[in-house]
Amino acid sequence: MSEVKNSAEVCVVNVIDAEGPLYESIGAKFDRINDLFSINHLERTKENFLKLQNGEIDLGGVEKKIQKVLSKHLVNYNDTWDKIDTMLEELMTEKFRMSIPDSYGNGWKFTWHCLDHVNYDYNPRRRDIGFHKVYDHYLEWLKRYPDLGDELEWHYHPMSVYKDAHRCATFYFSSDLVYQILARKIIERNWFPSCYKAGFEAERPDSNWFIEQWFPFDITNMAVDDPKHFDSTIDFKNGRSGNWRNAPSDWSIYNPSHDNYQVPGNCRRFIGRALKVKNRLASIDLRETEKAFSKAAKERKPVLLGVTGHDFRNLATEADFVRSLLLEANKKYPEVKFRYCSVKEGFNRAIWGKNNNEEALELEAEFFPKTSKDVPNIIIKCVKGKVFGPQPFLAIKTKSRRFIYDNLDFIDENTWGYAFHGDTLPLDDVGKLSIAANDIYGNTCIKHII
Repeated sequence: MSEVKNSAEVCVVNVIDAEGPLYESIGAKFDRINDLFSINHLERTKENFLKLQNGEIDLGGVEKKIQKVLSKHLVNYNDTWDKIDTMLEELMTEKFRMSIPDSYGNGWKFTWHCLDHVNYDYNPRRRDIGFHKVYDHYLEWLKRYPDLGDELEWHYHPMSVYKDAHRCATFYFSSDLVYQILARKIIERNWFPSCYKAGFEAERPDSNWFIEQWFPFDITNMAVDDPKHFDSTIDFKNGRSGNWRNAPSDWSIYNPSHDNYQVPGNCRRFIGRALKVKNRLASIDLRETEKAFSKAAKERKPVLLGVTGHDFRNLATEADFVRSLLLEANKKYPEVKFRYCSVKEGFNRAIWGKNNNEEALELEAEFFPKTSKDVPNIIIKCVKGKVFGPQPFLAIKTKSRRFIYDNLDFIDENTWGYAFHGDTLPLDDVGKLSIAANDIYGNTCIKHII
């Protein structure tokens, strides 16, 4: 791969929360206005909705804020897979990808962070429920267009207390669902992510520690220069939802603190910044784009610039807007090149000055059957490279079709063990057993043992 270290370059990554179709009724739009602005006296009609969009109802000074919330770009959803596929047909064309090439003549790239909607009791927005539904859909598109450079990564919504499919909580371990999803991806799809994007940009201590175990790249930071920006709306006020008010806002990549994901510390993973596009909060603009170019020019090294959106909105409009900002910023900083990257490539270039070309990660596993002196067990060794985090991910499918995760234990620095017995899982109930890990560069290794 070409070296870009000690060169002024902006690595542009488009992070998509790939969640599938999203339906929203007129009533739900008024629910959101009530949630955000405590306005519930209006008759919930299409006529009043259009008046709110146009700022034609006197609401005591919040008319423009409501117009932002109800902008056509934000509320005109792709509410069926047919509508998403119609959009994707355009996004995958050479005309769209190459309408504004990067400084190297390359086309636009998307990284699709796929979400699983499972185990919900209430689904008013008509989410596509089921393991792998979103992942499989985008995998088929990427198979059809393998040369575009798009990649699949991971996105997760912790379940709300009442199991509402249209809500996203912040507590990851109210159930073992997060482990089930990853175990199924490893065993049923032979896939394990290396880059993570948190639902609603919401991380907390539990997810900070969870992500830290397996995923080297985290593209969730949406900090802005003025922390009070997030106090302008009730759903982000006082540290709610995606709270990044104390995180770096200068387009730097940082390793978080063990106790506070927002501040630099001694953790392993790298957190990058991605701003929203044409949104009401933390949205990319020319000033922010020029900040990235200025940083690259001053430091003479690559800078990661992330933008993020949802597949249920018009992604062509968003990409066109961002590309126009890049052209404007490039006029002011002509010495700075910009490069379209997948998220993983962008991190690698911005951190190490090159795309990932390190030696591939390799794991080996050996199974030892029961003997008179020991129970059945497996020994896992890292024989090439180094595992990111303390251990590989152990995924198990039982014969009753449960998907579970369990901890390994250290044998030495690059060796782990797992034993089958009454305190873990008897071997005669194991249907399939696999392990997965990344290295610090995002190289992934998956081994299917049983």
